[in-house]
Amino acid sequence: MQISGLKYGAQLLDLVEFPYAPFLTADATKEQIQQMLNIHKKLVVKPFFSGGVGKKGKAGLVRIVDNLVDALQAKRELYFAAHQYGSKTVTANGVTFEAFIPSDIEVYFSITASTIHRKPVFTISPFGGMDIESLSTDKKQVIWIDPFIGLKSFDITNALTDTGCPEDCISPLVQSLPKLWSLYDHYGLTTLELNPIRMMKSDNRLIPVACDLKAQFDQDNPAWKRLGLPSTVFQSDITPFESEINQLRTYQGQSDVLELNPSGTIIPFMFGGGANSAATEILGSSAIFASDFGGNPP
Repeated sequence: MQISGLKYGAQLLDLVEFPYAPFLTADATKEQIQQMLNIHKKLVVKPFFSGGVGKKGKAGLVRIVDNLVDALQAKRELYFAAHQYGSKTVTANGVTFEAFIPSDIEVYFSITASTIHRKPVFTISPFGGMDIESLSTDKKQVIWIDPFIGLKSFDITNALTDTGCPEDCISPLVQSLPKLWSLYDHYGLTTLELNPIRMMKSDNRLIPVACDLKAQFDQDNPAWKRLGLPSTVFQSDITPFESEINQLRTYQGQSDVLELNPSGTIIPFMFGGGANSAATEILGSSAIFASDFGGNPP
């Protein structure tokens, strides 16, 4: 269960009063779009995908526009854009018009449940706006979090200092980022990623502003239901193979099948939470499909 983008991510950030870029959805009128252009000079137009879909910028699906004509053209081109994400091709269902936030740096920040440390960790880098995996270790820090204490300000300060973050950006980030632990801890999240966070100048001070968000929820933790997100947010495109196999289920609760890689070479006959998780992690892209956790084979 994942979401990406500000369309629904803003609802999460509002809970902890973390600033985010102003935006409009696909139903915005020409007058509203022009008004936002008058205020912010530029807009970032992005396609909206259900579920957690990333790497839109690398695929050329993010447009920066400075006039109404280009904004409407980007909307037409991106509204139903197809995107190759992993082994699947997903289709957009709408766009967002987000205010362009000028900034000298872009910050990456995430909190996730680490399978290595067996506890939450946060990852931070002042070299955001790109895949965090592509950064060298001296440009990012991964710090484990004591779940009984939460995200500590001095850990953020040390991590930013060690990665070469500009000094004028450290204090605003240290004041704002700990809020995100409350969001992660209270609403059933397993991953919360803000990339990028841009530093907006306002009255001679800097304010961290989230310009994109990705979140993943633990579906077995009912805390996520308190967010009031519509169930359609978590829907994602399924392949013909998944649809055909899942029709064979004989009763509710039986396993679903997830297609991992149609070009894979191994069929993992593993069903059940622990065995399936281990097999999927080890086989990686070689596995053709995986069964959902629990239940019997379809």
